[in-house]
Amino acid sequence: MSQSTTMSAPHSSEELRGLVESVLGKFSAKVTDARGEVTVGVSAADYLAVMECLKADERLCFDQLVDLCGVDYSAYEGRQTMDRRYAVVAHLLSVQLNHRVRVRALCENDDFPRIDSVCVIWSSASWYEREAFDLYGIVFDGHEDLRRILTDYGFIGHPFRKDFPLSGHVEMRYDADRQRVVYEPVSIEPRENTPRIVREENYGGLH
Repeated sequence: MSQSTTMSAPHSSEELRGLVESVLGKFSAKVTDARGEVTVGVSAADYLAVMECLKADERLCFDQLVDLCGVDYSAYEGRQTMDRRYAVVAHLLSVQLNHRVRVRALCENDDFPRIDSVCVIWSSASWYEREAFDLYGIVFDGHEDLRRILTDYGFIGHPFRKDFPLSGHVEMRYDADRQRVVYEPVSIEPRENTPRIVREENYGGLH
């Protein structure tokens, strides 16, 4: 019998939500369905076990991790409802069953956000986790090569954090006299880049 005739029919988002809730019943996961997309909210402590379950359970079979990123909620308008600043968000796909799910886990410590790596489950997570570490400073426990991937090794800070200055902390240049790259305090003056029509409330006599 061909593979196409043995695959289950795709679940509706409502059916998928119920199935995910059933499979993850032993965890304190919050499963929601908004705009036809299923999202699983889990604690950092349960994150790795939940991800293993989502891949291994034959009713779900999320065999591919297609995206993973960090999030900084410090400037989020609904921040008062969030008890943590940083989160990791992953998007999983089941090629066999043709359904998707989003998983969000809030990191426990705002001063030193950390969470388990899922590289042992999906090797594709490696560069995504390095990107989240580089841009947000989220540490992935168990990652075998956690280092910067987009900024250079001498870069200071994490540029996607909401409190990171637009001009950065330092700038680098090649010093011909010393014949090497040097780092110096940023010399760019802060400036307002918002278009005038947005910046001025009464621009053009409009109220």
